[in-house]
Amino acid sequence: MTCGAASRRARPVPELRPGPWLRLIAVGAAAAAALAVVSGALSLHTAHRALAALALPPLAALVAAAWVAHRRLLAPSVAALGFFLAAALVTGRPLHIAFAALALAAALVATVATVRGEPVAAAPWGDYVTLTKPRIMSLLLLTGACGMIVGARGFPSAGLFAETMVGLALACGGASALNHVLDRDLDSHMRRTDRRPVAAERVAPTRALEFGLALSALSFVLLASLVNVLTAVLALAGNLFYVFVYTRWLKRSTPQNIVIGGAAGAVPPLVGWAAATGDVTLPALLLFAIVFFWTPPHFWALALLIREDYEAAGVPMLPVVRGERETTKQIALYSGVLVAVTASPFLWGTLGLPYLVAALALGAVFFVLALGLRSEPTPRRAALLFHFSLLYLALLFAAMAVDAAL
Repeated sequence: MTCGAASRRARPVPELRPGPWLRLIAVGAAAAAALAVVSGALSLHTAHRALAALALPPLAALVAAAWVAHRRLLAPSVAALGFFLAAALVTGRPLHIAFAALALAAALVATVATVRGEPVAAAPWGDYVTLTKPRIMSLLLLTGACGMIVGARGFPSAGLFAETMVGLALACGGASALNHVLDRDLDSHMRRTDRRPVAAERVAPTRALEFGLALSALSFVLLASLVNVLTAVLALAGNLFYVFVYTRWLKRSTPQNIVIGGAAGAVPPLVGWAAATGDVTLPALLLFAIVFFWTPPHFWALALLIREDYEAAGVPMLPVVRGERETTKQIALYSGVLVAVTASPFLWGTLGLPYLVAALALGAVFFVLALGLRSEPTPRRAALLFHFSLLYLALLFAAMAVDAAL
């Protein structure tokens, strides 16, 4: 009996095989590293620098996934990233080539290691779609598309538009998948979210992590190579802000979480503008400000409806910490600021009178609903404001696009 127990204890636990999304990251990193080495050897300097830059996001994503979930991949992944950075820093050509070759070798070792281990049954594709939060993504893509049209003062080329929207969708989907991973403990305590794929254990956290990292890395590579680097950097910055600043820190620590964290949701108009123009100017920042000031009243109206959920999960949303009266007061204040800010694109000369009329009409309804919630804070009024706020933002940005295209 004792020998049998000792034998069972000594039996090694099988190591799980990384999923297809991590293998995609590894193959992408190795391929980009190989192309960078070849282009460098052929003295194709511009292509070499571009390919080297494109290799960094998948290498960084590979290191992140290895650190969190697949430690046997950590050594070759860190080595590949380290050698790659060393190659970028050294000036002598022999050392540069040597470090680049070592980076490629380490990336290939990591890629081979991703096919080893016990296979894990794949989750249904529908759950992976859910990880991207498609309903939220649709609104983010709308604001990004309209920001692009306003920046271009009309409709951009179909190719550029499609490339930008696909890249932005990948960034949004990647950030949402990583949010599912980090928030799984909170989601499991909330009726609104306890059926999400990771919280309900239909998708393993490691698989969702790999999926989110793959989408995020692919977004950067696509936008940087097909659109421009600024667009890629903005999309990545919004992704990182949402995942680390809002999800990991602010959401769990302060009732002002959604005020500061709302900056992440305001990035898509900047992405669209940068894709169309190659820069970010004050008019683009005005579009950012509109979404930024829209976010608190929108989410606080929802928080009033599911206050018990947030309280059970220990999330310090404003209704939980400060109560209903203070929340409705803040909703009214932010709604007033929002309506004023929506006039700024007209005042700056970016948009014309048709937009201003639409903005003021929509803003009047929004503000009246906010005041109604302030005077009578019922679930019905909170739900009315919450649902109208979604329609409001969609119609407001559609009005921008129509005005810019006229």
